[in-house]
Amino acid sequence: MGKHPGSLSRRIFSMMAVVLASVASHAVAADPSAKAAPAHNPLIWADVPDIAIIRVGKTYYMSSTTMHMSPGLPIMKSTDLVNWRMASYAYDTLADNDALSLKNGKNAYGEGSWASSLRYHDGLFHASTFSANTGRTHIYTTRDPERGPWKETSFEPSLGDHSLFFDDDGRVYMVFGGGRITLVELKPDLSGIKPGGVNKVIVDNVNAVFGADQGGLKGEGSQLFKANGRYYLVNIASPGSRWARSVIIHRADAIDGPYEGRLALDDRGIAQGGLIDTPEGKWYAYLFKDNGSVGRIPYLVPVTWKDGWPVLGQDGKVPMTLDIPAGGQGVSGASGIVASDEFDRRPGAPKLPLAWQWNHNPEPDDWSLTKRPGYLSFVTNRVVSTLTEAPNTLTQRTFGPGSSATTSIDVSGMKDGDWAGLAAFQKRYGFVGVKMSEGAKSLVMVSADSDHPEEIASIPLSGKTVYLKVECEFEPAPEVARFSYSLDGKSWTPIGRPSRLTYTFPHFMGYRFALFYYSTKTAGGRVDFDYYRIEASGSPR
Repeated sequence: MGKHPGSLSRRIFSMMAVVLASVASHAVAADPSAKAAPAHNPLIWADVPDIAIIRVGKTYYMSSTTMHMSPGLPIMKSTDLVNWRMASYAYDTLADNDALSLKNGKNAYGEGSWASSLRYHDGLFHASTFSANTGRTHIYTTRDPERGPWKETSFEPSLGDHSLFFDDDGRVYMVFGGGRITLVELKPDLSGIKPGGVNKVIVDNVNAVFGADQGGLKGEGSQLFKANGRYYLVNIASPGSRWARSVIIHRADAIDGPYEGRLALDDRGIAQGGLIDTPEGKWYAYLFKDNGSVGRIPYLVPVTWKDGWPVLGQDGKVPMTLDIPAGGQGVSGASGIVASDEFDRRPGAPKLPLAWQWNHNPEPDDWSLTKRPGYLSFVTNRVVSTLTEAPNTLTQRTFGPGSSATTSIDVSGMKDGDWAGLAAFQKRYGFVGVKMSEGAKSLVMVSADSDHPEEIASIPLSGKTVYLKVECEFEPAPEVARFSYSLDGKSWTPIGRPSRLTYTFPHFMGYRFALFYYSTKTAGGRVDFDYYRIEASGSPR
């Protein structure tokens, strides 16, 4: 669809999307004789790592990691453990400092907030995390995880890879650490470690379960559970002889031990997570897998019990199909985990859908949905050198096996030295966009897949509006992004070359589609994004 002239076209596009989603979600119901398709792994083919899941009645809630993104600590909701939708974020900004705000040459790539813990106790939801940037442990509480508000309590020190745990006797604890796991008791109001409370190493060496082969990834990612009167501690670790992320489980009759451990799962690196039961008494393990440049993606694994131990998988393997109806399983559609956006807002509507996250803390005065109704407007207030330093870069997850994003930009307000466009964003990013240099605009394709940004292609641009597309292919290999442009929104022309997609540090997250605008010479210019539209490609498993 080309550039639409007014709100009528936008409403038509939105109505079509709703109708198509409704048709898809009711396809099975329309034919009562049709057998419901089973759910499949991965649960979500997108970067949703470090997951923690709880059940409250018949409803499940899940938290995940988004590190340097704002808002952060995403909360998702499900009624079947398979179909998840965005509910909220525990915080808008983790803290206001130079690193988290991309100021004074600092950044928080791969930092921010890490692996979270999620609990429900006495009518309150608790989402906790930790941060190297703040040096603190953060706990967010609410009675309503969809409407909030979330109230923050934080304390020093930063307890890494912790698990919050409310015991039956009213005492509250955290387990934390890497390799050596420590149990500490917290104050009843969660404001810090309780003086004189329990402070004890409960597992001296998680990797001891590998015997003499104890190297590799030291046991981390603790999650603590209680089932049938016993305490179960779940960790991720790997032996020294090979990089094989595995699930390690320890159990004890008392919370402070002694604990005995065993290897619970060693299959394709699917690991780190915990245990969850259903109202019907079934058990599952929720885990994730490093899945190339799309990121770390969640899996659900059936669990049975034998001799008081949870047994994960089928014959030690993670099945690709599950004994749960698929429903509308997928990352797009009604989930809100990713979403197209026409940038139309009714009075009182949320500023941005929950699918959007800013790269680092945003500059709230430099973006607007009302300055030009129906558009997302950006202005710049500082000069930077590259995309990774640019404030107000707005992102959404890419998703597999293939996905694309398109946008349209009015670039008439750009100043000399400005860049604007659409990126496949990670440390080794690639983008298609517009550059303003010496009074002339050019369509450009830039790739940083060699660790340094290179301008691969440049084409003179005379008009004020351009349409851009980025297509990401995660399967089959090799993983690449392809870039194209259009001058009418209908006919697309490739530009530059495919850019290799590589999951790397320090970003430590899957590739994101990103809308960006930054100045390298003079701040104060402006661009207007007309829409953002996503499509899936490839065949889901």
